[in-house]
Amino acid sequence: MFKGQPKGLFALALANTGERFGYYTMLAVFALFLRANFGLEAGTAGAIYSSFLMLVYFMPLLGGIFADKFGFGKMVTIGISIMFIGYLLLSVPLGGDTLAMIAMLIALLLISVGTGLFKGNLQVMVGNLYDDPQFASKRDSGFSLFYMAINIGALFAPTAAVKIKEWAELSLGFSGNDAYHFSFAVACAALIFSICIYYIFRPTFRHVEGGERKKGEEAAEDTLTPAETKSRMTALFLVFAVVIFFWMAFHQNGLTLTYFADEFTEKTSSGLQSMAFNVWNLVLVIIGVYGTFSIFQSEKTSGKFISAGIVAAVIAILVYKYLHLSGPISVSAPIFQQFNPFYVVALTPVSMAIFSALAAKKKEPSAPRKIAYGMLVAAAGFIIMAIASLGLLTPDAQKAAGDAGTFCSANWLITTYLVLTFAELLLSPMGISFVSKVAPPKYKGMMMGCWFVATALGNLLVSVGGFLWGNIPLWIVWSVFTGLCLLSALFMFAMMKKLEAATK
Repeated sequence: MFKGQPKGLFALALANTGERFGYYTMLAVFALFLRANFGLEAGTAGAIYSSFLMLVYFMPLLGGIFADKFGFGKMVTIGISIMFIGYLLLSVPLGGDTLAMIAMLIALLLISVGTGLFKGNLQVMVGNLYDDPQFASKRDSGFSLFYMAINIGALFAPTAAVKIKEWAELSLGFSGNDAYHFSFAVACAALIFSICIYYIFRPTFRHVEGGERKKGEEAAEDTLTPAETKSRMTALFLVFAVVIFFWMAFHQNGLTLTYFADEFTEKTSSGLQSMAFNVWNLVLVIIGVYGTFSIFQSEKTSGKFISAGIVAAVIAILVYKYLHLSGPISVSAPIFQQFNPFYVVALTPVSMAIFSALAAKKKEPSAPRKIAYGMLVAAAGFIIMAIASLGLLTPDAQKAAGDAGTFCSANWLITTYLVLTFAELLLSPMGISFVSKVAPPKYKGMMMGCWFVATALGNLLVSVGGFLWGNIPLWIVWSVFTGLCLLSALFMFAMMKKLEAATK
């Protein structure tokens, strides 16, 4: 799985892991912070939340345009510095008045600008590693590994957000609202880690950082005809149009799915289910999965035995922990956000093995076809939520009912995140790989930025879920996202010949 990849991939992936850990730690509690600290209604909090996400994913367009002229590495460095200032400002407890709101909005703007300069350009650099012919066949698997690394950071983020907040409340005596800022401060430390990794291992990827273009350099590297450029750009914008609706649906994980976890999901968990809410148990499962794959992929017998021993040890530890469970545990809504990155990390080797086997038989689906399948799977995820919501009160009625309201098992959300993760693995890393491969050389930065603009528009539309959250039956709320995903999938299949032609 890791064999044959360029060395620079692992350095860039690890740098991104730190930044994503900080970002998702902040995001895990951000929607709840808005409502608790400023007393905002669900719709208003959702509008701020989705607007922030929109800016985070819109700014890479500007970052890409600057990088096409001045270099990707330079923009990454400037971006991470601006992000640090934004997170630092967000970490300061200023209360819930107008001044605090203004300071928060300034912080969000800085984080958005910094992310715009950092995120897309780092991914372009990853794609540039695979322009070397010796690595070209590893592009899709490379982006799958890169995406897995991002989610290692995201896996620990919800637990970090909850635990640091609890520590600030119980040990330091901060109020519940002020304690949220300690979760935001984690991002500052994570960015320091990222920039250290970036510069320590810079020699492994410095050749893809780019720089200010010299006269005539652009023409020399771009050998596409105008017709080929037009075909590629058309294919890219068709994909961008579809992913808008995927991210609109998928990023409900930080809004309506978090509201659902907070308002409609049982507050305690026991037995085997309770083990899923301990991030270290999830880490053990991941180790077991990778150990199992290593048994079959190790070239030496000693490697197979060591891998088998690791798997046996993981099973023994998990069984021991299960037999010594002490009783029900409390479940906090943000902790559900750990399941998506857990599934990404655990399932990446599975998806890579499946597609490698299909590639060996010359039956691997194209990137556009994978994206279309991803939309179908996403629709299935929200069908599960619609079924889970049958018989539940509306959010307004639930709020009025209090403890007498209707609640459901955490297993519904856990399963939904599993299905949505399958969709994400089919769509997100494959989409990024598609952009890095198809984008005309002179527009690489801008086209990666456009991918994020599509994500930004989807994130802006996330707020639709917040405005639906009120007196509408929940199954109707989830059906809206089901329908959008299905329509997007049908559009992709209708455009498939045009999309696949651009990749040849």
